[in-house]
Amino acid sequence: MDMDVDYINYDDYTPGNETEINSTTEEILNFSISHTHFTHVLVAVNIIISVIGLVGNSLVIWICGWKMKRTVITTWYISLAISDILFCALLPLQVSYMITSHWPFGLVLCKLTSSTLFLNMYSSVFLLVLISTDRCVMISFPVWSHNHRTVQRALGVVVLVWLLSALLTLPSLIFRQVTVQGSVTQCYTNYASYSVHKAVVLSRFICGFLIPFLMIVFCCSVLGVRLRRLTIKKTKPYKIMAAFIVSFFLCWVPYHSFVLLELDLKNNSLEVLKTGLRVGTTLAAANCLISPFLYVCIGNDFRQTLKHSWTSRLEEAMAEDRTGGLNHSRSRSMEVYQHQVNHHQHK
Repeated sequence: MDMDVDYINYDDYTPGNETEINSTTEEILNFSISHTHFTHVLVAVNIIISVIGLVGNSLVIWICGWKMKRTVITTWYISLAISDILFCALLPLQVSYMITSHWPFGLVLCKLTSSTLFLNMYSSVFLLVLISTDRCVMISFPVWSHNHRTVQRALGVVVLVWLLSALLTLPSLIFRQVTVQGSVTQCYTNYASYSVHKAVVLSRFICGFLIPFLMIVFCCSVLGVRLRRLTIKKTKPYKIMAAFIVSFFLCWVPYHSFVLLELDLKNNSLEVLKTGLRVGTTLAAANCLISPFLYVCIGNDFRQTLKHSWTSRLEEAMAEDRTGGLNHSRSRSMEVYQHQVNHHQHK
């Protein structure tokens, strides 16, 4: 799955003219995955991503949404977790397709499975921009931030982020198609021309990577300067933010690099690009399971709340057991006592 290209059909690998595009697409549509060790490794990794991503991000939503006080920061992180869950929920369909090279799930799911990773990409990076900007405003304009920074406004901004992300994801919904060849159905991307393909790739790179990256670098630079001037420094929130940012860009750099190389197919090896995009997309997907680990490893409040929640549940369970045991003991004692009384009266 390479987002638009997916793990199996690499019809995004289009050269510079329409004749070559058609021949390349024919070649790719006839391509069937051989069950090599490399494919098995990718399948295993994606299964792990799906399972841990679903469990971990559900845990994040549970802790941040129900166990911790709702704040602007928890609102950002809940939105990130929801974005990751949406992708992880549909990832098993792509894993199935990767194994069988057959798509039995229909056109709607073909479009949705490709779109969820792009939706995840846009929403995640836009939320990271929001988190960086929010921290920058908090430390630069503390009074204004205290008066105007509310959960309700944060929710409104999150809605706008999701709408913008959905709008930018539209090309995947439009160009994703299914084709039937005999008994095999394939889910692939069918761009009308090379120019459309190039426009989509460049817009994704610019809007989903380059501009957000520059905005985040600017905010982090301002934060670095401001933090140096503070005498009392609470660095934990900034470490979490930095870890999220670094992990996102490390996971997405390989994918964007190979997609850009794909635009110049004449000067690059098709097999290298196929392999690179499959690995790059798997790394991009892995970003969905990194977030929960960052919360547990870096976030003290999150870790303490998680520990307290599980400890409380265990204590309640043990208390019920102790109560049950005590009641049972009392009942047994009363039976023994009644037996002794009856025996004495009988005597």
